[in-house]
Amino acid sequence: MEYRRLGRTEFEVSSIGLGCVTFGREIDDETSFGILDHALERGINLLDTAEGYHAGASERVLGAWMNARGVRDQVVLATKVAPPLGKQRVIQSTEESLERLQTDRIDIFQLHDWDGETELDDTLAALGTLVEQGKVRYCACSNFSAWQLAKALLAAERGAPRMESIQPPYNLVQREIEPDLLPLCRDQEVGVMSYSPLGAGFLTGKYRQGDEVPSGTRFDVIPGHQPIYFTDHGWRVVEGLRAKADEIGRSMIQLALNWTIHQPGVTSVLVGARHTGHVDQAFEAESADIPQTIRDELSAF
Repeated sequence: MEYRRLGRTEFEVSSIGLGCVTFGREIDDETSFGILDHALERGINLLDTAEGYHAGASERVLGAWMNARGVRDQVVLATKVAPPLGKQRVIQSTEESLERLQTDRIDIFQLHDWDGETELDDTLAALGTLVEQGKVRYCACSNFSAWQLAKALLAAERGAPRMESIQPPYNLVQREIEPDLLPLCRDQEVGVMSYSPLGAGFLTGKYRQGDEVPSGTRFDVIPGHQPIYFTDHGWRVVEGLRAKADEIGRSMIQLALNWTIHQPGVTSVLVGARHTGHVDQAFEAESADIPQTIRDELSAF
């Protein structure tokens, strides 16, 4: 595993980060603690959560673990505030996140989504206050388009806090960030911590075109994923991935993870976990001896 500088911050973050969305939602505290212990032992230092993950439950679990283990200074802690992003709302959300996380500062504080109803300057003013108070080390965003990030970066040139990283979805199907966002981040030295490398499970091969969605799977529980992936392009990619995995004797999961982790311009790939094996499979995928020619073939699907 590599450690890479996140934007212009002083943080060197692990090339594999742990997304904490499952904590308090899909798994209990004991299982979550075990995953966090295992991730830290393996060298993961980037932990990403959000106020919106099961109404703050993820933050509470993460805070309890950091306090119990005494490891706050060993991790880069990232969380998010969701719209509306008015000044008082952002400040209040931060205070509540700090309480749940049992810490006095957030290393990477992210705007979870673009808020088209609030003036960006108002949001950035709130972030500026939090940075001045020492409650936020660096600011960042999630799910912004290239033009939205560019607007925030322009505001930084006028003295607003700078967006030091962005968190977009990125996998073999969702590649919208490639034409504009990734080049912008590379040019402006903005870190990229991508999420959903397996397309919410779509790239594992558990779904087939024309079949019923298996009961209890993510695409059954959260049907909003279906319009994103159940498309002609999505099925073409997943069947091409399946064929290539069979051809070279690798799993679809390993190929999909390896492709994303090794994409130029990606600082860290966030993986979710319901057990420690999900952490291990990301490490196995990263270190797998898969030639660049194979990744190029996957890119062409």
